[in-house]
Amino acid sequence: MENTTEIPYTIYIEATPNPASMKFVTNKILVKDKGASAEYKNISETQTAPIAKQLFQFPFVKTVFISANFITITKADAVNWDDISVELRVFLTDYLNKGNLIITALPQQEVAIDNTFTETKTISTQHVAPQNDVEAKIIEILDQYIRPAVENDGGLITFKELKDGIVTVQMRGSCSGCPSSTMTLKAGIEGLLKRLLPDAVKEVVSEAM
Repeated sequence: MENTTEIPYTIYIEATPNPASMKFVTNKILVKDKGASAEYKNISETQTAPIAKQLFQFPFVKTVFISANFITITKADAVNWDDISVELRVFLTDYLNKGNLIITALPQQEVAIDNTFTETKTISTQHVAPQNDVEAKIIEILDQYIRPAVENDGGLITFKELKDGIVTVQMRGSCSGCPSSTMTLKAGIEGLLKRLLPDAVKEVVSEAM
């Protein structure tokens, strides 16, 4: 007889380059839409994210970032991870294994279906929708080359705008407020975009979230 017992959620904790952020990694996918993620900076933003709403019941939780199979939590400065990490892991494991809802709707954007930019489709993304081929290429580069590394560290970097050769990006998850984010921005992202798009990109700057 086939065993149909569902495998329970298990969670392990990973440190990130940002000492204020910790990554809680699960053995199952939390966000099924490929490449999708969501960040919540306060409880008022969590109407479509029951799990984030519950996490904000902890007074030391500052932001919640959810992507793929992990949740990055950023804490208040007044507490230490040694005092709260196990409590959060136990809560998340219990919450998920009870079958509670994770996210009911993801952030979405209308994006062009091709380089004519005449028709659009709705996709789950936190990038601002590109208005031309260059902006579309910047997003492609961020997703292909930058995303895997920063996602491994519990964060995400999204495109906001290109103006007069200056690319503005937004730091999310553990990348927001991370001491090493400036190095990542200049040595990593700016260098890559200037090399791949030398006629379009002069500088990359970040916008506080």
